[in-house]
Amino acid sequence: MEAVSLFLIGTLAGLAGSIVGLGGGFIIIPFLIFLYHVEPRLLAGTSMAVLCINSISSTIAYARQKKIDFASGFWFGAAMIPGSIMGAIFSKALSRHLFYTIFGLIVLSVSVFLLMKPRIPAKNILPATVTRKMTNDGETVVFSYHRGFGLIVSFMTGFLSSLLGIGGGSILVPAMVLLMSFPAHIATATSMFIILISSCIGTITHIILGNVVWHLVFFLAIGAFLGGQAGARIAAKLPAKTLLRSLAITLVFMSIRIMTE
Repeated sequence: MEAVSLFLIGTLAGLAGSIVGLGGGFIIIPFLIFLYHVEPRLLAGTSMAVLCINSISSTIAYARQKKIDFASGFWFGAAMIPGSIMGAIFSKALSRHLFYTIFGLIVLSVSVFLLMKPRIPAKNILPATVTRKMTNDGETVVFSYHRGFGLIVSFMTGFLSSLLGIGGGSILVPAMVLLMSFPAHIATATSMFIILISSCIGTITHIILGNVVWHLVFFLAIGAFLGGQAGARIAAKLPAKTLLRSLAITLVFMSIRIMTE
């Protein structure tokens, strides 16, 4: 029965995480908290290992759709690596109460930000230094952003994602869409590729530190891989506004539930 439950949780996490570009940690962490009550460092390490599998699956699916901006993804992913390592190391010092509080506040603030700004045009917070040109569903899209700002956001995201065991997309996707002018579908797909880089590095660090509960990872990861494939296909058919609204509403409910635990 436990194996079936873990598989279903993993599938849901992979499906939802891939659709909105978060990686699924925002689903896995609450379930692990409510069902297993494991300490924060094990929550982070176990979730990060599942995210690694989920992001591999989602990246493969999005790459087939040619929605990933690999050039930007490599830069942002590289910036997340040192943050991911630092976050895994600091996770040992995090108390359960502080873990819940930080986790809930981060995702709640991002969700409120998304819900309040859907009608405000996306714009670069700093003058653009990079211009990208891609094809999205047969249409050519051109967008520009400040690479230095993106690298700073990526480093901070890497630290927080590894510290808390979330994919980092809850920070990265809104920043890419609202502050760096990425089209929503490109941001979602590219976020999964970036999460692939950071989560696998974070997972290796967590394994070295003994933070991974392997019997939980196995069935969660199988479900997450399958869910990631399905989620990428569903996301390709959703309007950009629907993606962002789904992300925001999901995060509101999840953050409130965690902070009241």
